[in-house]
Amino acid sequence: MKDKAVINHYCEMTEKIRKFTLAAVSEHRYKHSVSTAETAVKMCRLYGLDEKKGYIAGISHDMCKGMSAALLMSIAGRDGKPFSPIEQSSPSLLHGRAAAVKLQECFGINDPDIIEAVANHTFGRKGMGPLAEVIYTADKIEPERDYVTEEYLDKMLKLNLDDLVKNVLERNIEFLKEKGRSVAPETQELLESLKQRSRNV
Repeated sequence: MKDKAVINHYCEMTEKIRKFTLAAVSEHRYKHSVSTAETAVKMCRLYGLDEKKGYIAGISHDMCKGMSAALLMSIAGRDGKPFSPIEQSSPSLLHGRAAAVKLQECFGINDPDIIEAVANHTFGRKGMGPLAEVIYTADKIEPERDYVTEEYLDKMLKLNLDDLVKNVLERNIEFLKEKGRSVAPETQELLESLKQRSRNV
């Protein structure tokens, strides 16, 4: 009975979060969120993780994307962590942290894996768990992305999770540098930690 109650709770919360996201973001952003959630579910199956958590984290990761800078800073600041220089200069990058706070305060989602995944999907973070790695990656390789072909996605999903994250990180860092944008230290640290891990295997 307890398992059934947990499943029902997740189903109810998932639908509430989906409806909130639908109302809060643009149609394009909503399609991206659904596609990220569906990609996360597929990845959770591949890597032996909880699909329900993957869907909730995926559908909610960008739900604060359309908020003003002031509102993002107000909500994200409630997680008790300082703003990095990059976040201060571009408050839109706080949307993941804000969404994580929103999940806890408005939807009663306190699962640490989901909160970590949503809060860190923008930059990534050294030492984050498998679900957070899945959401970080699903956000970048979901099929609604212009550069993601079926062939590319199939190729990526043949990799183990560490290699997949590393591949996506390297592509993202290269893209940011080409655009003249700053690479967050957290992103660089995550990549270096994965390289070190692969050398130690």
